[in-house]
Amino acid sequence: MKISKILTAYATQDGDGVSISRIPGFDGKYLDPFLMIDELKSDDKKDYMGGFPEHPHRGIETFTYILKGGFEHRDQMGNKEAIKAGDVQWMSTGRGVMHSEMPLADAVDGLHGFQIWINMPSAEKMRDSRYQDTTKNPAPSFTNTQGVTLKALAGSWQFESETLASELQSLAANAALADITLPAGKSTYLEPLSQQKVMLYIHSGSLIMSDNQIIPAGKLLILEPGSDINISSEHGAGVLVLAGDPLNQPIAHMGPFVMTTQAEVQQAVRDYQNGEFGKI
Repeated sequence: MKISKILTAYATQDGDGVSISRIPGFDGKYLDPFLMIDELKSDDKKDYMGGFPEHPHRGIETFTYILKGGFEHRDQMGNKEAIKAGDVQWMSTGRGVMHSEMPLADAVDGLHGFQIWINMPSAEKMRDSRYQDTTKNPAPSFTNTQGVTLKALAGSWQFESETLASELQSLAANAALADITLPAGKSTYLEPLSQQKVMLYIHSGSLIMSDNQIIPAGKLLILEPGSDINISSEHGAGVLVLAGDPLNQPIAHMGPFVMTTQAEVQQAVRDYQNGEFGKI
């Protein structure tokens, strides 16, 4: 496995005072086609109970994956769904979405999950919005004889002899995501993926490299194009695999709007102020 860059998540806040760990990529330098990786992980309600009240988006896709706890999602398209542990949610905002994500009242054991932003091709940023989740059809997973589990969150994955196809197959930039759980003292191997950009985010435990270097949780490993995935853990680990094809296009970003030019961002602001995004 060849690593080209290691990035570290930093602590910040978003929404109504929600504490998160973030790896931003709005400069397009390292994460393209991904724009941002936010991890929400706390057993203290004060860190997340404010949630994410009603707000707009344009020009991106949001991908939510919950490991513990949950949120209730609502949007102007009429979707209302409780996204709980193990669930995945994908929203392609296109020309505009209004939505909210508020912690579930019965989620008493803390919260651990992700919201990941994926950039959209310039030509698709103004198409109609789309929504999909796995609450009715859970993401498929396979556990091998060593106890290593791969859960296919989006896209299709080959894990040993098993082909795992998620219900979510239409993400922008050919994006695909999976969650790998490594028991203590175990390792696993995946052939090089077809996508040009492949990254590993350690969300639990730690990995041990071939030179015995320990890589702890909160680190993002960006692999060289065409690299295989060969990971091991001494004490156990949870690893999010993110794959996609870089869009290599300009990024104009302001808050919840990500377009290709500043003029398009300013138009998004005007459209929002004029009420064109609708209401929940």
